Amino acid sequence: MNKAFTTKASEPMVNGFDHARLRELPPRTRAQVETRDRLLGPGYRLFYENPVEIVRGEGTLLFDADGNDYLDVYNNVASVGHCHPYVVDAVHRQLSTLNTNTRYLQQSILSYSEQFLATMPAEIGHVMFTCTGSEANDLAMRVARYFTGNQGIIVTSGAYHGLTSDVAAFSPSLGVGVPLGAHVRTISAPDRLRHGGNDNLVAHMRREIREAIADLERHGFGVAAFIADMIFSSDGIYADPAGFLQPVIEEVHNAGGLFIADEVQPGFGRTGEYWWGFQRHNLVPDIMTTGKPMGNGTPVAAAAFRPELLAEFGRNIRYFNTFGGNSVSIAAAQAVLDVINTEELIANAATVGDYIKAEISTLAASYEQIAEVRGAGLFVGVDIVTDRQSNTPDGDAALRVVNHMRRRRVLISASGPRGSVLKVRPPLPFSISDADRMLENLEVVLTKELH
Repeated sequence: MNKAFTTKASEPMVNGFDHARLRELPPRTRAQVETRDRLLGPGYRLFYENPVEIVRGEGTLLFDADGNDYLDVYNNVASVGHCHPYVVDAVHRQLSTLNTNTRYLQQSILSYSEQFLATMPAEIGHVMFTCTGSEANDLAMRVARYFTGNQGIIVTSGAYHGLTSDVAAFSPSLGVGVPLGAHVRTISAPDRLRHGGNDNLVAHMRREIREAIADLERHGFGVAAFIADMIFSSDGIYADPAGFLQPVIEEVHNAGGLFIADEVQPGFGRTGEYWWGFQRHNLVPDIMTTGKPMGNGTPVAAAAFRPELLAEFGRNIRYFNTFGGNSVSIAAAQAVLDVINTEELIANAATVGDYIKAEISTLAASYEQIAEVRGAGLFVGVDIVTDRQSNTPDGDAALRVVNHMRRRRVLISASGPRGSVLKVRPPLPFSISDADRMLENLEVVLTKELH
């Protein structure tokens, strides 16, 4: 039942630098890579065949040491744009005034929490702060296990939820080097293209979730939670049909488990129309987690809960995180919230995202190797295959596109179990003119690589 990646053939294609090509790099780049390896060790990864040295960012642009600009079509961490002056000023002012922890009374964290929770359904009433999305998911799972008394976790087969040891154990996208826990079961990604359309997708997911629940119960784990990234970004980016998760959540609740919505990648308006990805599916999670885009690059993350989940947990287990919810991080988070509202970035994500999807779909009609263009708002996936008859994922072709785009100074990446889905996820202020620059270069690269 456990569908973890277990063979070398299952390893995804990776958008990363291959050290076997070190001698091919320009002298300065080669020296930096060698120094990086010596100081940081082998655990880190660099993007692209030819790594990019970035020295400055502004809005939707990054700049290298020679002053060349790169269009950032990948970075949701700087969600309101690189070095947004309002966020920079808020952080600077707070850092010049006070930076301390949540064991002191501070009005700023109360004001922010009230506004943050107001973006969610009324059923979600408490928020706890961490530094990273990994920590937020770790905390969410601790609460889920405590509340349900169960240990079992269900995720999708290509999911990524973080890097702590507990969370990595239910992040199958990390590959064979990070085995899943015995208490973890996977279900297929919600891929309607390969499951035969919307109706078959829903039936398939209901059947698989029932099998996963039965297997966990048979092995004595029970079900603590089903956790899902609300745009399934590591699985290959799946957003439609809206509502396809409802039967899955019903089955999980019937088994006594909780539903955790991981909004680290799709949250804060990225999918357009709504603040959170789960709202597109007309769902109310038991727990919601977020992180990356929350502070525009300042480390801050959170888990939000239905209050009843924390009643006994809070009485018996004291939670404290030295840097979680610190004064400076909260100032950054507040500034991001303000910018999203004042600059109407959720509406922008919907408008520009629809434009990008429509234009890439028009391009796709000319290429037999593009099976589908999908997504929501400023989170778009382009499914690259060997041909439309077989719909076999082609990670090699996708990575060639990614690296040719980098050569043209447009930064994208790829996702999915074989790295075959182009990942378009720019900062929220991404404009129509930014989109046109990306599209013009994409057309040239597709012609070169897919014809």
